[in-house]
Amino acid sequence: MRLISLFPSVQFEEEKETKPIGLDNPALFANQLAVFTTALSQEEVKSRLKSIELEAGRLPEDKKKERIVLDIDLVKYDDLWLKELIPDLLTSSLFNSKIQMMKFIGIIPARYASTRFPAKPLAMLGGKTVIQRVYEQVAGILDDAYVATDDERIEQAVKAFGGKVVMTSVHHNSGTDRCFEAYTNIGQPFDVIVNIQGDEPFIQPSQLETIKECFNDASTQIATLVKPFTADDTWEALENSNSPKVVLNKNMNALYFSRSVIPYMRNKEKADWLPNHIYYKHIGLYAYRAEVLKEITALPQSSLELAESLEQLRWLENGYTIKAGITYMETIGIDTPEDLQRAEEFLKKQSL
Repeated sequence: MRLISLFPSVQFEEEKETKPIGLDNPALFANQLAVFTTALSQEEVKSRLKSIELEAGRLPEDKKKERIVLDIDLVKYDDLWLKELIPDLLTSSLFNSKIQMMKFIGIIPARYASTRFPAKPLAMLGGKTVIQRVYEQVAGILDDAYVATDDERIEQAVKAFGGKVVMTSVHHNSGTDRCFEAYTNIGQPFDVIVNIQGDEPFIQPSQLETIKECFNDASTQIATLVKPFTADDTWEALENSNSPKVVLNKNMNALYFSRSVIPYMRNKEKADWLPNHIYYKHIGLYAYRAEVLKEITALPQSSLELAESLEQLRWLENGYTIKAGITYMETIGIDTPEDLQRAEEFLKKQSL
């Protein structure tokens, strides 16, 4: 589960019992090969693997007792051998397979009309418009990126800073619908469309890489991000209905999204919920295989979607799977002028 959470594309071979390398020891060791793709550096990968070892109990005092609970080795990185691999594992078809490269396009829906914050995409943040900051965070990480808008003022602003923009209808009810029309209007084939909210100026490249990695699993139809709440978070933060929660299965696929706190912890005080269970906050970044995006935009609204006012429940209710990648970075969405002020203060702290 920890490997899947850190490397969403990971695939596993069956566990094998093998003899230790270079040791005159009759004991057999249980080994399991895992293969994944990542844009992370070799050192960052090693650091993540080490964090799993430490969680499992491989501490210095454990070594003294010769009690190694878990030992993870990075044996190959970017076609470079780093450590000898047990001969019995070298024949693995999984290890020697090549993962097909996919093309990703980012689409940033941006509307001028907003009840709480009109003209939000053109609001200034640190000397640049909000939409420019979002675009610059995305461009270069994906194979291509476009702003999708229904307003000529936003279109002109995007062209002014050198970005790509596509005009769409004013009648869309969701960013997903706008994404599909934009993708259709662009007229170029891509494997995956990534929907980046136009009011998320601090979206991180690592978050985009995480959602890309989800599609190295051939069964992934839709992907999104989640962020674990920590034991230091408040009950108010967990209970906030504007911050949807998600429950995941063992394959990191979403079981359900809710504005309520899920799961409910029976027979425990609310103060004990966060310390005793990992709750996941949903981060509203989506990616869809091209054929899936076409299908889900043709679906009528579902009863669960209408009840919770969460579009992704329509997809679950119709049998689609949503793979979740884990991020530990908080995003700062801008829904109101007050949010813009907080974002301005956050930006100033970053530049210190």
